[in-house]
Amino acid sequence: MQSHSYPRRPLTSLLCALAAVVGLGSALSASAADPLKVGFVYIGPIGDHGWTYQHEQGRKALMEKMGDKITSNYVENVAEGADAERVIRNMAKDKYDLIFTTSFGYMNPTVKVAKQFPKVIFEHATGYKQDKNVGTYLARTYEGRYVGGFLAAKMTKTKKVGYVASFPIPEVVRDINAIQLALNKYNPGTEMKVVWVNSWFDPGKEADAANALIDQGVDVVFQHTDSPAPIQAAERRGVYAVGYASDMQHFGPKAVLTSIVNNWGPHYIQATESVIAGSWKPQDYWGGLKEGTVQLPISDLVPADVKAEAEKLIASIESGEFHPFTGPIKDQTGAVKIPAGASASNAELASMNYYIEGMTAKLPQ
Repeated sequence: MQSHSYPRRPLTSLLCALAAVVGLGSALSASAADPLKVGFVYIGPIGDHGWTYQHEQGRKALMEKMGDKITSNYVENVAEGADAERVIRNMAKDKYDLIFTTSFGYMNPTVKVAKQFPKVIFEHATGYKQDKNVGTYLARTYEGRYVGGFLAAKMTKTKKVGYVASFPIPEVVRDINAIQLALNKYNPGTEMKVVWVNSWFDPGKEADAANALIDQGVDVVFQHTDSPAPIQAAERRGVYAVGYASDMQHFGPKAVLTSIVNNWGPHYIQATESVIAGSWKPQDYWGGLKEGTVQLPISDLVPADVKAEAEKLIASIESGEFHPFTGPIKDQTGAVKIPAGASASNAELASMNYYIEGMTAKLPQ
């Protein structure tokens, strides 16, 4: 009987091929399970106790919720302009999947880099430009400002309220206007004085601005800057204050009536989950009191009856029964900007570039 010896090489090749397929499958499943890489670009230090601090709290909430599904990192103290563009591009080159850029002046750099990295998803805070891979998000801080304006109207004795302002961009202008709307309604004739510091975070300038306002008779100080310096100045000088971005009560226990607190965690979680699920789409997200993106812890410095009225006001905003920017609203020249019975649209709010009636200050051009 003739014996056949079968060549062994094809079997070896087959086993190798099988091993390669198994290996490839393992690589694919490992790749599918790779954590999403999420980056954050911050305008100030994470220890500013204000704007950047709150974004960092949001990032921490995201990491806690998502666990090993993501990895995350941040770059702090990034100046708006060329620095921002360089940092955002470096993150994209480093294969970050999702990048949050958290200051208004990052808008154009974000959009520019996004065009060069179409597979990376970008979300920009407080801006208005979207693209296929760029979404925007912001807080309806004007809702909190209106309630803060109500508290100021009830608590001021001098009928002079002050605002430490950063830059004359729509977000800052509409927040100033929201306070003046409440002053007009609840204590007509109350004047709001504004000092522009042309910085988001400069504790020295912020303190100087607060002191200059108090020197002019202001007895409630608001701020649209990121450090607690205006609160500390108000505490030292014995006047009231309203904090911004984070709860600043502990910096001025005898001064702080409330703080307009930004809670970014829920949006960061929702956006990241949608990227992982493959359902992310560019949107213009506005979160306010109703969504919990804006929170208003009211201090016991506020009398119980005033606090109860403020809480009713908050509830009416949350339910949609009341919108702070409901017409008729005129600008300083008397021109009608929002007609009677109408409420400002998001587009109108996002482009607000005028002071309303009742403001005596001039808006920088």
